[in-house]
Amino acid sequence: MFALAEEVQGAGKRVITSTTTKVWHREALRAPRVLFLQADPFWNVRVKEGLDKEGHVFLADRLLDSGKVQGVSPSVADALYLDLDLDYLLVEADGAAGHPVKAPSPHEPVIAASATGVVAMMGLEVMGRPMEPEAVFRPDAFRRLTGIELGQRLTPAALVTLFLHPEGLFRGAPGSARKIVFLNKADLVSDEGEARELGRLILEGSLGSVERVVMGSTQRGKYVAAGRGDEGDLFQDC
Repeated sequence: MFALAEEVQGAGKRVITSTTTKVWHREALRAPRVLFLQADPFWNVRVKEGLDKEGHVFLADRLLDSGKVQGVSPSVADALYLDLDLDYLLVEADGAAGHPVKAPSPHEPVIAASATGVVAMMGLEVMGRPMEPEAVFRPDAFRRLTGIELGQRLTPAALVTLFLHPEGLFRGAPGSARKIVFLNKADLVSDEGEARELGRLILEGSLGSVERVVMGSTQRGKYVAAGRGDEGDLFQDC
């Protein structure tokens, strides 16, 4: 989220970052200005000031004793998007507790109704590993969704269900929203063949509902992408 925010801010765009779940306060501080709704009754004025001065504001509800920040509700995210003069609103709607992949719980992800695009993410370092708690967050939910048992290898055929199942990573996405898959941490993969195969299976299996699969590394800022309608292995630089 912050890598994308920095890119659009660098292009002269005005962006708010936020979450409908929780993130660590130290992560929120990547934004040049962090504001809390409960701490300032004039937060909407401060947001506009921050957008005018820095171009990027992180907005949350409050700071928690745990060191995390409580995010905003989907309705507040809707209001921000509809009422403020900004170019982008980027909202983290789910987390995986530092794991490369997860299956969402019934109440996840928490996506605002006005979302125009939803990005489902996975860390590519999980490819080829056995299904185990160290690799998969909430392995029981993952097993129920994909049918993959503990110890079985995480292959493209096994992982594609996570992106295509109605209760998978795009659960709750508005029907009009663009669906994009981002396969991150390509710098940790020695052979990209299985990653590209996963991208192809997602595009083919989604029957056009997934617009694009992006594969790359936020650490290195390098990406390739393939879109619906492309034929063969057409991942190209982007």
